[in-house]
Amino acid sequence: MPTIAIVGAGPGLGLSIAKVFGGHGFDVALISRSKDKLDVLVAELNAVGITAEGFPADAADAAQVTAALQHAITRFGRIDVLEYSPHAGLTMTAPKDVTLESLRQPIDSLLYGAVAAVQAVLPAMIVAGSGTVLFTTGGGAINPYPMLADVNIAQAGQRNWAINLHNTLADQGVYVASVAIDLMIGTQAPDGVPYRAPDEIALDYWTLHTTRTQAEHFIGA
Repeated sequence: MPTIAIVGAGPGLGLSIAKVFGGHGFDVALISRSKDKLDVLVAELNAVGITAEGFPADAADAAQVTAALQHAITRFGRIDVLEYSPHAGLTMTAPKDVTLESLRQPIDSLLYGAVAAVQAVLPAMIVAGSGTVLFTTGGGAINPYPMLADVNIAQAGQRNWAINLHNTLADQGVYVASVAIDLMIGTQAPDGVPYRAPDEIALDYWTLHTTRTQAEHFIGA
């Protein structure tokens, strides 16, 4: 069985991605901070016939991310698909107010954690000559929002690196893409707020994985 590892798994998009890939025969490794929340997600996936297991780790702690993925590899074997989408928080910081301290959490979660996750799975993908890495970020990675300056810095760095990986790994059989979501994820939203259901968005991830062409994918209004 192939395996997808979802770092930052939650009851919204992460669970929907797990169901899409699990429905296509993938085992699922879920990684996030709360064991209790992971247990709920695993039970929901098991209930529909998907083999899944949770591995608690804080994406802002590179050592924890590495250890969780190593445990997942021990449990399932090689990770065939890595999806990276931790929530780094939405602290409201104007560009002029960015400090080293305000940058620390988003950089740790969105950039350092991403590097640790990729380092944990990429060598085996290269050896096998196949693999997929999908980074999920926000629209501010492309067009920054003035009130989310620190988060956008980390998102833009992650996007830049993802495209660099895409351009340099394709000839080794590894596909990498950045997915920028610039709308509310949900089945409803306040009037005038663009949104899209997580189950619908998750189908885009399967399309990216199977077509293996785009360096980035933008989901907006």
